[in-house]
Amino acid sequence: MRLLYFAWLRAKIGIGHEEVEVPDHVRDVAGLLAWLKSRGPGYAEALADLRVVRTAVNQAYVKPDHPVGRDDEVALFPPVTGG
Repeated sequence: MRLLYFAWLRAKIGIGHEEVEVPDHVRDVAGLLAWLKSRGPGYAEALADLRVVRTAVNQAYVKPDHPVGRDDEVALFPPVTGG
């Protein structure tokens, strides 16, 4: 799975992207975020308040119950506002 991190999530996690092998029990976005939180203090801090984290799977905005697969690209970013 390819993970992309944007804005302050990138700063807190310390990287902009990575390729990961997720455990078999990770089947949806909520499970992915829970697993990521366990990967270290930067992840835990960045994902502490999921109300301010948006997710896209394969470039489409999704909700926490959206399924994820090993070949997906998942982007994590803060809410986007227009002007």
